[in-house]
Amino acid sequence: MPGGGRCPDCGSTELVEDSHYSQSQLVCSDCGCVVTEGVLTTTFSDEGNLREVTYSRSTGENEQVSRSQQRGLRRVRDLCRVLQLPSTFEDTAVAYYQQAYQHSGIRAARLQKKEVLVGCCVLITCRQHNWPLTMGTICTLLYADLDVFSGTYMQVVKLLGLDVPSLCLKDLVKTYCSSFKLFQASPSVPAKFVEDKERMLSRTLQLVELADETWLVTGRHPLPVITAAAFLAWQSLQPSARLTCSLARFCKLANVDLPYPAASRLQELLAVLVRMAEQLAWLQVLKLDKRSVVKHLGDLLQHRHMLIRKAFREGAAEVESPEKELQGRGLGQGQGKEEVGNSSLDVPERKRPPGPAPLLPPCMLKPPKRACPTPPASTVTGDESISDSEIEQYLRTPQEVRDFQRAQAAGQAATRRPNPP
Repeated sequence: MPGGGRCPDCGSTELVEDSHYSQSQLVCSDCGCVVTEGVLTTTFSDEGNLREVTYSRSTGENEQVSRSQQRGLRRVRDLCRVLQLPSTFEDTAVAYYQQAYQHSGIRAARLQKKEVLVGCCVLITCRQHNWPLTMGTICTLLYADLDVFSGTYMQVVKLLGLDVPSLCLKDLVKTYCSSFKLFQASPSVPAKFVEDKERMLSRTLQLVELADETWLVTGRHPLPVITAAAFLAWQSLQPSARLTCSLARFCKLANVDLPYPAASRLQELLAVLVRMAEQLAWLQVLKLDKRSVVKHLGDLLQHRHMLIRKAFREGAAEVESPEKELQGRGLGQGQGKEEVGNSSLDVPERKRPPGPAPLLPPCMLKPPKRACPTPPASTVTGDESISDSEIEQYLRTPQEVRDFQRAQAAGQAATRRPNPP
């Protein structure tokens, strides 16, 4: 700024002139503080005198925007420009930030939450326009905690009453995998690990669709599933040179973070592939395991719809109850139970054939453990009172019943007898 000057808020000397509603203002470019306001040549009460009034006292603006809100609005615009979003996205995100900032719960929140609010407004705008952007990307750019971000995101959606559609899984796969550093040779990526982008995206999409059809995506964060699918797709395209590469090394080569549950999603996806391989005649003799099944991934994906139906049908047959089997043999429900209980030779107990677990949702194969409350310890002393109903439970012979009734009648007569004078 010619002539010097410092910002009274942060002390910066980066003061620039900014035209706001055709009025020149001096604004700090670092913190957004308005150092000097523009003046108007018309007044709101005495126009004939032509007294100059500040913009904040004019009819155009009755409320001053706080410095924190100004900083947030500037960060919303900066984030949209970093992500190279269309100009309409920027305007919508700014409007959402202004609306959210009017709520007392947001306005009085800590600085960390206000910083996260910037990314939430941008993410909501992208979701509404079906723009593939993940929470992880926003958190990386803002250095924000994922738990704080997700909680603030849900709060903003509820406060503003917005309808935010879910992210398309196909677009998310394309956006996430396009950032991998595996599609061109570099000093950090050997030539044998470089892969064609379109081939890898196509196979990754097929694996993610397979995971979706087998309940591996339902109720879970999609990035770990996509990471596991991309790793398997990359391995299967050149298995001889890549089977020895681990998931952690793959993420390091691709220059992406390794999500924590990705290893578990990888094992679940491999288990589904092994079960599908058991349904193909030319693969049954090979006795494939989770390591060798990757070599035949192309055949499994080519016939995946038929293989999934067969695997589910076999899984349903394996978990069929023994009672249905007895009914199928012509035995009644009660008769079957007596036969099984009395003689194991007449109706042998059905055993599941050896092999992997049936193809079922993970929540059924590995249900969550629920801690059962321990019953309170009761001490029996023998002096506890016994009610008549409890005594009746222990009576067995007719003579005991008659004696008990006689004792009850005698007790009632004694209580009705008048006391002696």
